[in-house]
Amino acid sequence: MPGSNLTRTDAAQRAALLHIDSYEVTLDLTDGAGGAGEGTFASRTLARFSCRQPGAQTFIDLVAQRINSATLNGNPVDLSDYVPSKGLVLRNLAEQNELIIDADCTYMNTGEGLHRFVDPIDNEVYLFSQSETRDAHRIYASFDQPDLKASVTYHVTAPAHWSVISNSPVEQTTEAIGQSARTWHFAPTPRIPTYITAIVAGPYHSVHDEHAGLPLGIYCRRSLAQYLDPEDIFEVTKQGLDYFNAKFEYPYPFAKYDQLFVPEFNAGAMENAGCVTFTEDLLFRSKVTQLRYESRANTILHEMAHMWFGDLVTMRWWDDLWLNESFAEWAGHWVCVNATRYTEGWTSFCTSRKAWGYRQDQLSSTHPIAADAPDVETVEVNFDGITYAKGASVLKQLVAYVGENAFLAALRPYFKAHAFDNASLSDLLHALETASGRDLTEWSRLWLQTPSVNTLRPVFTVADGKYSDFSVRQEAPAQFPTLRSHRIGIGLYDHGPGGVLQRRNRIDVDIVAGEMTALPELVGQDQPALLLLNDDDLTYAKIRLDDESTATLVRHIDRLDDSLARALCWSAAWDANRDAELATRDYLQLALGGLPGERAMGVVQVQLAFVLRALELYADSAWAPTGTAQLSDAAWAAAQSAEPGSDLQLVWTRTAASAARTPGQLELVRGLLAGSTHLAGLEVDTDLRWHLLHSLVAEGAAGEAEIAAEARRDASDEGQRQAATGRALIPTPEAKAQAWKLITEPSELPAQTVLSVLLGFGQPRHHKVLAPYTDRYHDAAAKAWRDRTSETAHNIATLLYPMWEPTQATAQLTDDYLAAHPELPPALHRLMAEGRDGVLRAVAARECDREAG
Repeated sequence: MPGSNLTRTDAAQRAALLHIDSYEVTLDLTDGAGGAGEGTFASRTLARFSCRQPGAQTFIDLVAQRINSATLNGNPVDLSDYVPSKGLVLRNLAEQNELIIDADCTYMNTGEGLHRFVDPIDNEVYLFSQSETRDAHRIYASFDQPDLKASVTYHVTAPAHWSVISNSPVEQTTEAIGQSARTWHFAPTPRIPTYITAIVAGPYHSVHDEHAGLPLGIYCRRSLAQYLDPEDIFEVTKQGLDYFNAKFEYPYPFAKYDQLFVPEFNAGAMENAGCVTFTEDLLFRSKVTQLRYESRANTILHEMAHMWFGDLVTMRWWDDLWLNESFAEWAGHWVCVNATRYTEGWTSFCTSRKAWGYRQDQLSSTHPIAADAPDVETVEVNFDGITYAKGASVLKQLVAYVGENAFLAALRPYFKAHAFDNASLSDLLHALETASGRDLTEWSRLWLQTPSVNTLRPVFTVADGKYSDFSVRQEAPAQFPTLRSHRIGIGLYDHGPGGVLQRRNRIDVDIVAGEMTALPELVGQDQPALLLLNDDDLTYAKIRLDDESTATLVRHIDRLDDSLARALCWSAAWDANRDAELATRDYLQLALGGLPGERAMGVVQVQLAFVLRALELYADSAWAPTGTAQLSDAAWAAAQSAEPGSDLQLVWTRTAASAARTPGQLELVRGLLAGSTHLAGLEVDTDLRWHLLHSLVAEGAAGEAEIAAEARRDASDEGQRQAATGRALIPTPEAKAQAWKLITEPSELPAQTVLSVLLGFGQPRHHKVLAPYTDRYHDAAAKAWRDRTSETAHNIATLLYPMWEPTQATAQLTDDYLAAHPELPPALHRLMAEGRDGVLRAVAARECDREAG
């Protein structure tokens, strides 16, 4: 059932009219326990609210199968014009109002609203809610927008053997009469926005602890209990709570802190107040690298930061989404580095998350960090690399600019002034200006209110081995010409003992908001082996290396002694490759020379993924198989020389399999899967088995029989999704036709299964068999936007784009379609245009690689 959009104008009018006091929500989930009935649950809402203009009318949001009854101040509400996508009209409001709505709402399998899942291992039912951006009204009638906060009290009836968890602690439970069920009565919440209200229910396994008197809980499905590692999760949780409490000087604002790993979750995690939900991908069924553990810790801390940024103090409207996500992204890494064992968190941020920001910021759809959000559909495509990674990068720069002490001194009164209320960008800037004594008007204009990314290049001459003049050139794309001021470090690195590249000096400089900045501080310095702009990664800008520095890196990047400096160099290489300034074959040679000696997992794992992507999209198609085979051979060699059982061994093995193309390479993959080939210390566990099998299937070296056998071996829901990906990877017309049908035709498939099929379908190496689908994409995406819920529609519009045919003709198909369909929703228009941008980038990069060959 498609959802409802909400415009900023309508939200502002409703907020000006209403003040919401409370919701009392009564849910009966007993039907959902066995899958009986129509897939609905009973939802009763008692809403108390005041109206500033008695006699006015408004609407309450509700997506329901049916409304059984509704009364406003004791009088029946006219239900004749109820439309789920538009809500229920409420007329003749009083100054004080009491609204009661009894409805039957629908269980979802799309990860929106109240999601219902049946575990194939034990046939148990698990439920969880997901209400961001605007799906609380799929569960209970509500004024579903962030600036209409209210206290919420839940009463939930469910099977007696279940657990039921919400934002607040349970006050009492009562036996439900005449059935094996109980009712959980929860304490009222503080005033919170609807999008962070939560219900999680089912026979969840749980582990409990407390910290400084605060109850802590961790929950997962019973069939996954063997994979839960509560000690590590509790350790990071306690470290984060201590650090945030100390630095913010505002105690954690809710009565408990539960963390729940829930099935078929669409995102990484969700910051429901006191009831945080996570994807089960963060419970590791097989061996994973330390980077995955670091990423999980960062996600835990990101969501914890939201307890202050977003839950305690909430944006008024989604224009200020960045006030939530940018702050949480920055704070998660900040605490990781300062309070946990993951002290190289900024290295991982630089090589992975920041690359996401740079990529998003170079699309035609780029937008300011403080983005315009005229409606919720626009908001939902702004959960992107700009809102998260660029915003966090800019905040990191701001912290360096005003000083961490001043930054924190601004946040403390900000939290106190706006606790359990709403705030805007101007409120935050006022607090920062007061604490730092700096006028941030221009900083805000340049960094928060203008789009796109700058590029910094060194420009110099050398005489007698010394810089005789030195400047930094700042560039901006023609369509987004903003030049900004940057505070950066410039690192000078030379070869030291044993050939190690060590920093001789770092010079802190200010780059002006213009094209050229002369830097007399560098004049007279000996030219280093490596000159690194933005050393220590203080600003948000792409950097370029001079010829001497590039030559040094090609030969010696693995000798650079600082992981963050290496990450910056690798990021510069990846940027240059995507910008068609560095041929993919040269990027590959840099990787083959430097990555086997790299030890920072945040660099190795991410860069190998980038190299694979470059070979897939940015390499001359005539040469790409050669380069990919070179990578596979080098990866096998690196896996064999890696320490047995190490993270590096696992990453190199997976890369070797992903890049396997020749008969000999595929035979090695087959041998590992069958157990006839061994690497000392390498456990070919469940996840690795699927990875090896997918690598074979994509090359036509395995098929349906092997997929079915592996699915019998792994009978979990994850195994079913992996099998779905595998079937979509089969490079035959029949398999692709079946995958296309599963993706594009509405069905009962869960959203995560549709996503799994999408991940296997559109492989660029299968471009010949995929050619018939190139001109079918646009109509399919438009139909999905009309007929499917938000999450699935977004995935189809993004992942089904025909990147398998990166040509000018494909880009022209999109231009023609957009010109012929001006009625397309802006969010869908944007996603199609982003696909076209990716094709044009691939066209340019392939031409660069072809010329280099």
